[in-house]
Amino acid sequence: MTIRVLIVDDDPLLRAGLKMMLAGAPDIRVVGEAGDGSGVQALIDKHSPDVVLMDIRMPGTDGLTATELVRSRPAAPEIVILTTFDADEHVLRALRAGAAGFILKDTPPAEIVESVRRVAGGQPVLSPTVTKRLISRVAASGQDQRKAKATTRLDELNDREREIAVAVGEGKSNAEISATLYLSVPTVKTHVSRILTKLDLNNRVQIALLVHDAGLLDDSR
Repeated sequence: MTIRVLIVDDDPLLRAGLKMMLAGAPDIRVVGEAGDGSGVQALIDKHSPDVVLMDIRMPGTDGLTATELVRSRPAAPEIVILTTFDADEHVLRALRAGAAGFILKDTPPAEIVESVRRVAGGQPVLSPTVTKRLISRVAASGQDQRKAKATTRLDELNDREREIAVAVGEGKSNAEISATLYLSVPTVKTHVSRILTKLDLNNRVQIALLVHDAGLLDDSR
């Protein structure tokens, strides 16, 4: 199956470089590009991409606003944020909106190609280390309100689902959760799917952010 990619960035040289890089992958095809977020919805309607590579800082409609609009669509494509900064606080807003992760603009070409494949396959492209760095940047303002809201949402989970949600928040893979909780990997996958459905979330990154907001990562240490 060919993975259809849309590139959204205000730097034409970067767009050209990404197109050239992705063109070398036989299973990936760039179907469109845009210089800001204002035309993304129309391009998605026209080309039906599987993955959108989205810059954050753009004139006109920025990548954060565009991500929120795109992810609110039914059957929305996956979005990977392109950024220069690995600790950009704005990335958190995009992740909460449902972005599947982010790629630094200086990431080696082979890793960018593999990241596109992973996201198209339903896997977020955010390492546990980077997840912790990002969530540690959450502004202190509104922290109590976020904690109360996150705690209320997590109360919808049963004890086992809550245990697995915390493990996801710690950055553990399904295999690591399986070994820690003495469950089969398929059982862990089923629990993760149920957690996503119950909490109306898009991916594991959002589970990690919710668990962090509830203060459960601090409790688990």
